[in-house]
Order: sequence, then C-alpha cells, then structure tokens
Amino acid sequence: MSTIATARRRHPTARTPPAQATGARLFVALAFLIAVLNLLGLVMVMSASSVVALDVYGSSWYFVGRQAAWAAVGTVVLVLVARVDYHRWRRLGGPLVLLSLALLALVLVIGTGANGATRWLGAGQLSFQPSELAKLALLLWVADLLARRAAQMHNPRATLRPVILALAAVATLVMLQPNLGTTIVVAAIALTLCFVGGAPLGALVRWSAFGIGAATALALAAPYRRARILAFLDPWADPMDKGYQNIQSLVGLAEGGVAGKGLGAGTAKWGFLPYAHSDFIFAVIGEELGLVGAVAVVGLFVLLGVLGMRVALHAPDRFGLLLAVGVTAWFCMQAFVNIGVVIGILPVTGVPLPFVSAGGTSLVVGMAGAGLLLNVARQATDRSLAPRAPAERRR
Repeated sequence: MSTIATARRRHPTARTPPAQATGARLFVALAFLIAVLNLLGLVMVMSASSVVALDVYGSSWYFVGRQAAWAAVGTVVLVLVARVDYHRWRRLGGPLVLLSLALLALVLVIGTGANGATRWLGAGQLSFQPSELAKLALLLWVADLLARRAAQMHNPRATLRPVILALAAVATLVMLQPNLGTTIVVAAIALTLCFVGGAPLGALVRWSAFGIGAATALALAAPYRRARILAFLDPWADPMDKGYQNIQSLVGLAEGGVAGKGLGAGTAKWGFLPYAHSDFIFAVIGEELGLVGAVAVVGLFVLLGVLGMRVALHAPDRFGLLLAVGVTAWFCMQAFVNIGVVIGILPVTGVPLPFVSAGGTSLVVGMAGAGLLLNVARQATDRSLAPRAPAERRR
C-alpha cells in the first residue's frame, strides 16, 4: 500500500488499477445491499410481529429485539469471515459437512418442531436449525473439491459422483424432517457449482433428474406430507386447514394493491396469517408496501444475484469463483422459494426470506455466506497487484 501511495504522490494523475477499482466497487455495493436487506428485515419484522408479540409476550418489541440481537451477532460473523482470507475457510468444508450430517441425524431423534415438521435442536431461544449450517458446509466442501480437481472435471467419478453422494446424504436427512424448501436450496447450491465447475452436462442432467424423482417420491410417501405439499394446487379444497396459509398470503397481497395500505397498517398480521414475521413476511410486505414495495424487494435480490455473478467473474482463482457462485445461488434460490410459496406457485416449505425474515440461525449463517462473498470481492481488489501462480501466468 505504501508503494501505491508513493506512486500516487509522484504521479498525481495515476489511477487505481482497473481490477482493484472494480473489486472495491463490488465490495462496497454488496456491503451496502446486505445492510439494506437487514434494515428492511428489522422494519418488516417489527411491523409483522408486533401484534402477536404483544399478545403472547406482552411487548410489541419482543421479536424485533431478538432479530436485532441476531443481526448484531451476524454482523460480527460477517466481518470476521470477510476479513480472514477465504482460502483458510476451505479446510473447514469437510469437518462442517460431517458435523452437519451428525446434527441433522440428531434432529430426527431429539429435535423439536411444529406443524408436522421437526427441524430444530434445543428449545426456546437456544434452538437452532442444523439444515442452515448444512448449506454453508456443503458449499465450502463442494467448492473446495471442484477447485482441487479442476483437471479431472471430465471424469464424473472423481468430481460429480462424490458431490452427488454428499448431496444425497444431506438431502435425505433434510427431507426426513420434512423440509422440501431447504432440500431445493441445498441441491441448487451443489448442482450450480457442478455446472459452473464444468461437470459433464449429460451426467449432470441424469443425476439431477434422478434426484428430483427421489425427492418427489420421498415428499409424497406419507399421506399427511402429500396432502400438505399438494395443498397449494387447490388451497380452497381445505380452506380452514392445509390451504389456510396459502389463501391468507394471497389475500394479503391482493389487499395491498399497487401502493399498499401503509407500513404497519396491514391486517394479515392480526392473527389471520400464521408466521407472518418469518416464512410469510413477503405477504406482509406486499400488503403494507403494495406491488411497488414487493417489486422493489424482488429487485434487491435480482441485484444481489447480478453483483454476486460479477464478483465470481472477478474472482482471483477458481475456488473464489465457485465460492461466489455458490453463495449467490444460495441466496437467490432461497428467495425464489420463499416468494414462490407466498404467491402460491410452490408448496408451503418453511424457507425464510434471506436477511428479511425473522430467524436467528438463518440470519447468522446467511451473514457468514455474505461474508464469504465479500471476502472474494475484497481479494479481487488486490488481484492485479498480487503475484500469480505459475498456471495463471501460463494462461
């Protein structure tokens, strides 16, 4: 840095190297966008949870206070992950996958849950979802594997097969909870990395088709699961039970109109829409901020996807590229599933809207993922000044 500063003093017209300037802009833009999504989340959690919090806990600030505390923890995690060279985090992929598998298995034995799903370990404020950790763990492990075996991408046994086996183990345990939404997100992360990494397209398509068929069969195996999952196709067939959430979320969106009822003026949160501050917070956004607010939120996630892809394109190495792609696929697919549930094109799955929905585990792990993405962007700012590896020089 001192050399750069000296050069600038000697040559006032000298500019920051293009790669460095691009990385810096991406870093700032991403950090600002993550902050905006978190602030939006705090505002909407306050609005969506105030009634139920007052009724159950005697304070309208109960849920937003917890969310603010988790946001503070998540911010510390984001800063820590962003500051430590992302190459150091890759060695944690394997241990984290094993830990996630153990915790997911433990959930099936002693886990707690609601509405026919068992997804948490612990109780009360000390509970957490191992499936959230599984997203980050699988992302790190797959990105590391495909980066190390770049020269073997033509060989599915060396690259695609181990990824599919790890994905199958995680997805099976998550589906047994059952949690279709998280299974979709986890599969999207792994398969996107394989596609971008250069896995043979034919083998990837075959394994994807097999996985979709297996997940569908597992989801529809039990009658109560089948009824719950298929309720979105005709919610009015059981409007007071399995189709209730679908109907109420659509009613909330419809009542919002173009401009919305105004922040805090929505009625869905008055006991009509269960989990209004978590899984169905997008319905509250649509009711209170209208079509304009809902489209703006969708636009924020589209922007997140664009920035994430730009970070991947400016990553200094293959591992950084895969890491940025995986994190971007994670956030965008999870947002798509959450919003898809609210607008009625997907079954109710219990997937939170990243950074916006209430939920400690989801927020903290999501902030860790955002820290990885910022880390890659930060490394890209120094790419033009850093010495390249021999293979990179040959290219």
